[in-house]
Parts: sequence; C-alpha cells; structure tokens
Amino acid sequence: MYLNVVQLAESFGVGEHTVDGWIREDGLPCMRDGGRLLFDRGQVVAWAAERGMAAKAGFLAPMHGSAGAGRLGALLRAGGIWRDVLVAELAGVLERIVTALPGATPAVRGLLVQRLRTAGGVTWAPVGRGLALPHLRAPVALGRDSGILALVFLRDALPLADPPPDDVPVTRLLFFIAPSPRAHLELLAQLSSGLTRGGLNAVVRGETPDEAICSALAAVESADTAKGAS
Repeated sequence: MYLNVVQLAESFGVGEHTVDGWIREDGLPCMRDGGRLLFDRGQVVAWAAERGMAAKAGFLAPMHGSAGAGRLGALLRAGGIWRDVLVAELAGVLERIVTALPGATPAVRGLLVQRLRTAGGVTWAPVGRGLALPHLRAPVALGRDSGILALVFLRDALPLADPPPDDVPVTRLLFFIAPSPRAHLELLAQLSSGLTRGGLNAVVRGETPDEAICSALAAVESADTAKGAS
C-alpha cells in the first residue's frame, strides 16, 4: 500500500516540510509517480522502526484488531450486493447504499449523499481486471460502529476520465465508507490486497453466489490477521 506526502505527514504528526527533510537527509524511501511522491507502507514502517519512531506512525500502525478491519462481512451485510445495475442507475444506487449507513444520523447521511453528488466527490480507484474500489474522495470521521461495504455488479462498463491500468472496462465495484480516516486506509489496503493477490478477485469477477462472496471476504480477513500476527 502506498501513501502520499499528506497522509505520511499526518501519520507522524509533522509538517510536509519535515517529510521532505527526511527524504533528503535521512534516506526515507519513496518513489515518484508523475509529479507526486508515494511511500510504501512497509518500507516506511521499517525505516521508522530503525529510528525509534514506529510508535508515532499513526496510520502505519499494525492493521489487525482495529476499527476498520475484521468486519468485512458485517460491512457487506449493511451495504448489500447489487446485481445487474446499469451505469445510468449507479448514482441512485450509491445514494441508497449511503442512506442505509448504520451508526450515522440522518443529517450525516444527508451530508454524505451531498458529497456523492458533488463533482469529483468519489474516487473510483480502478485496480485492473474490470474491478474498482470507489470511495468518497475525503475520508470521514464516523462512530466506530459505522461503516459500509457494497458490491455492485454493473451491466455495462463504467466510463472513467482516466483508463484502468490494464484497459479492461470496469464492471465490478466494491464501494465502501469507513468509520475513520485511519480505518479508511486499512480497509482500502485489505480490499486492494484481496483483489490483486487473493481469491476475492475471481469471486467478484464471476457471477458468484452471495455465500461464496462472504467466504472470500472472510479469507481476506484471515490472511490479513495472519500477516499482522507474523
């Protein structure tokens, strides 16, 4: 998982200029993607541990047992599995998903719906093989019992301003809202890992029964927990 400069600075509770200094003077690992810097989570954790800074890592702390992890099945039950959805109907479907958000007041749900309707309010995050992880562009701070995950099977391809990394049309969406900015990053990492390296990929791309989808999510959780324990 990669973080940008802002996320990394927030993780350590420092300014962006401090991060720039760490890159120049302390060998903080980073990579350039066009005009921005990205930081590999694992490399940064190792770099921080060598300098006695791991406890300050915030978003970089181990993911197992935290508010955003270990509950994918519950989040999916709240958001549901939506099949045979036309792209023309997608905006309305996402709004219905948000209005079902547990642990949130009607006013908060209304605010989130407004964000959905705002131009650029959703990051579509295509990951390849026809899959994407759409989420609100600005993570929100909700109660720990809030959050939602929905799987949307599109009947037609989702039009995107930027093409997917492998040019395969996007027809499968895992839309989520996490209860906190940190949980947002954790959930994004879990789902990305499951889709790119785990069995969740094949399950989501096929016309799979709901029970098999839930089993695949449970496997993602188990793999993430085992990785954190090791």
